[in-house]
Amino acid sequence: MASPAQNERLTRVGPGTPMGELLRRYWHPFAATAEIDELGIKPVKLLGESLVAFRAGDGSYGLIDRQCPHRRADMLFGIIEEDGLRCSYHGWCFATDGKCLEQPFEDTANPKARFRDKIRTKAYRVEEKAGMLWAYMGPDPAPLVPNWEPFTWDNGFRQVVYADVPCNWFQCQENSLDPVHFEWMHRNWTSRLAGDGSYGPKHLELKFDEFEFGHIYRRVREDADKDSQHWTVGSTALWPNAFFLGDHIEWRIPVDDENTLSITWMFHRVPVGQEPYVQQRVPYWKGPVKDAEGNWITSHVLNQDIVAWAGQGVIADRTEEHLGQSDLGIVMLRRSFDENMKAVAEGRDPKGLIRDAERNKCVELPIKHREIFTTSMTLEESWALGKKLAYRFNQPHYPHQVGQPEAVKREFQVAMGMIPADAEHTI
Repeated sequence: MASPAQNERLTRVGPGTPMGELLRRYWHPFAATAEIDELGIKPVKLLGESLVAFRAGDGSYGLIDRQCPHRRADMLFGIIEEDGLRCSYHGWCFATDGKCLEQPFEDTANPKARFRDKIRTKAYRVEEKAGMLWAYMGPDPAPLVPNWEPFTWDNGFRQVVYADVPCNWFQCQENSLDPVHFEWMHRNWTSRLAGDGSYGPKHLELKFDEFEFGHIYRRVREDADKDSQHWTVGSTALWPNAFFLGDHIEWRIPVDDENTLSITWMFHRVPVGQEPYVQQRVPYWKGPVKDAEGNWITSHVLNQDIVAWAGQGVIADRTEEHLGQSDLGIVMLRRSFDENMKAVAEGRDPKGLIRDAERNKCVELPIKHREIFTTSMTLEESWALGKKLAYRFNQPHYPHQVGQPEAVKREFQVAMGMIPADAEHTI
């Protein structure tokens, strides 16, 4: 059971809060690269701050304050220029680093004053990696954007999937170190929803470990033993706000104290007959969390998770919890955040920052069933291996989240050799 003070520390992310200052030491994905390339400009809210992301005419990306520092006009309606974004109200123009480049009337009325040199807008660093745009909102020197091992894999179809989650980010992240929920929510409850009613294998033993880039949970169920990679390798709660499962990473991005942006980066190794495969553009889409009648969607894994997260309340009241043995990972996670918030307050680096460029060429992580993602095989061989490992791999339909658009499904099925490029229908 958490104290009210700890619950406050763990959930509040605004500037100046202990958690907000900690999270600002890391890079956070906030959009698919293709989305900003296509839209040109998009409203973004991160860590309680209202911003706009844009792509300047020269191809550089910016993330600046949504309000113009002149008269607080909305920069979402700005004019994209070759070297920045111009406010549509009075024409003040800002570079991606926040520098004021031009003030048309001021520059004409009193050019010697160079008033523009005295004005900046809030701006944050943006980098592109793995088909996503990442923001760094903390102090210098900035660490490197982590080049996680799956980002380096070849011959893969990738996609970026969003969901808007109406609750605090931390209860979403706690789910990343909660293995028993798989047994009940994703197996037993799914069975009931499907009208089956059978129960799956029980968890018999759990173990939680901390490592440089997060925490690992290991589990033994009735249908396996400690030779299984569920125990020998485990699954990773990727520090500070993601869940890593080999072929995909789920980030729980704090929008503000009461809303979370879920971003999933998904990788599918294409069959050997489709190699070499080079993806020119990583597609993106947003899945719904409720249906047309306003009911929660419960058909897919992440949608079920969202029901559990939001069902704890907009901000979970941890003072009313009664934790048990299955929650030892949750306790470990909370203590790690407390320790790292303290480190930042004392002027020390928190855990998991990467500053060595050589090491960042490929940052290895624990990966169950690595061979599925890195080995050339036929589609049929990948299905057979997935069945053997009880892993839904390379299926025609996206199994993780509801709402994949037909255009993305077609692109995926063509890339996987499931349908020809000129097929009239998807599978």
